[in-house]
Amino acid sequence: HVQLVESGGGAVQAGGSLRLSCVGSGSALVHNCMGWFRQAPGKEREGVATIYPRGTSTRYADSMKGRFTISRDNATNTLYLQLNSLKTEDTAMYYCVREYEDRYDYWGQGTQVTVS
Repeated sequence: HVQLVESGGGAVQAGGSLRLSCVGSGSALVHNCMGWFRQAPGKEREGVATIYPRGTSTRYADSMKGRFTISRDNATNTLYLQLNSLKTEDTAMYYCVREYEDRYDYWGQGTQVTVS
């Protein structure tokens, strides 16, 4: 059983930065693609970014390109999301996910980001 625990969320002013972390336990995640999703109140969940197992390839939603950076440390089973130039529309709950056989099988509990 895999457990994902996010941290690092908080309240910031527009233009500010945050760094989200997600620590995985229960299984090594080195062979899995990992990603971040977010969901704002009253809106559908949307994908934010994905990183391949070795961390050499990443993908981003168009609205986050150039502002967000996904990275990983396989030695510590940790996934990161650096959020820069934050906007009010980035306010959401951010979730860490594990990808397995083209589906997201494990999700964290989420960390709240509020931009004012």
